[in-house]
Amino acid sequence: MSRRQFIKLLLTMLTLAVAAVSGLWKWFASGIEAHEQPKSPGAGESRGAEANIESTQAPVQTEPLLSFMIMSDTHINGGLSEQSDKLRKALDDVISFEPKVEALLITGDITDSGSESDYREYNKVMKGYKHLPPLHVNMGNHDYYNIWIDKHGQWNKDAMPNGHSDEKSRTTFMAQFGMDQVYHDFRVNGCHIIMLSQETYVQERPEVGEGAYYSDTQLAWFKQKMEEHRDGSPVFVMIHQPLPAMGQDGGSHSLIRAKEFRSILQPYKNVFVFSGHRHQDFRGGQHYTPESFHWFHNASVGRTRSVQPAISITSQGLYVQVYQDKVVLRGREFMDRTWIKEADWSIPLQA
Repeated sequence: MSRRQFIKLLLTMLTLAVAAVSGLWKWFASGIEAHEQPKSPGAGESRGAEANIESTQAPVQTEPLLSFMIMSDTHINGGLSEQSDKLRKALDDVISFEPKVEALLITGDITDSGSESDYREYNKVMKGYKHLPPLHVNMGNHDYYNIWIDKHGQWNKDAMPNGHSDEKSRTTFMAQFGMDQVYHDFRVNGCHIIMLSQETYVQERPEVGEGAYYSDTQLAWFKQKMEEHRDGSPVFVMIHQPLPAMGQDGGSHSLIRAKEFRSILQPYKNVFVFSGHRHQDFRGGQHYTPESFHWFHNASVGRTRSVQPAISITSQGLYVQVYQDKVVLRGREFMDRTWIKEADWSIPLQA
């Protein structure tokens, strides 16, 4: 073989080798691309477990049956502006909620003393709000305090009842809120709310002190209303003074006929009870007590006692949303329109 023939043969073999290596690399690269970019399923192709979950999962209820706000202890005073300013803050917050608040409840101590000047101040505040949700109230001990106020608008314990009476306090309260008795019930979106009220004070019954006295008539009415819930449907009961320890009747600053109150509730499930009176900040203390019912202790709009020294002005309430399978409750700080992380509960409803 001549030298020229050898060089030609060598070039031919080198060309074949380069072609072979190039083909091998293209095949290898196409395999990598196919692995890194998997084919998306086309129409009618299954996406595996994810597709099965989406097709079999039941629809989840996202909208509540009812949303309502519970306020307590507004303590409106005709001679002070602080409580009025706090109530305005609370109402400004409430009307901005979405979903909207469908009922507004004030559970006692609407006023500081139940005096004419207190009610004038309350009406002055409320006059600025034309589109509030329906309002329902009950009486607290302070709404009977007019017996301590003399004709000069001054606190005068020595001259009690200062020309006033417990009966007059009730009459004034009922006239103010368009009621024919101090306790009542109502329904919103099928949800039942019961408002129980203190019926007397120390001018008529000195032994009552600052406690909540419910008459035989009111308790019999309450028992009858509770019979509507033998089907297990939820019911929401508003009181002012809190309950004493289980197995006891209460006295001053608590519900007096507590044993009978608890016995009326005992046969029923999905009962929610709400009290106020203590002005306890949601950021401290116990606010939920499970018994045969769910008992929640509200804070105060007008006079919440802050547990944080750095927070000098606070005003709080309890926002409640009722779903088909649960009740969600959240503490609200009205002063800066924030949720209170220490007050956040979700209670499943018993079937």
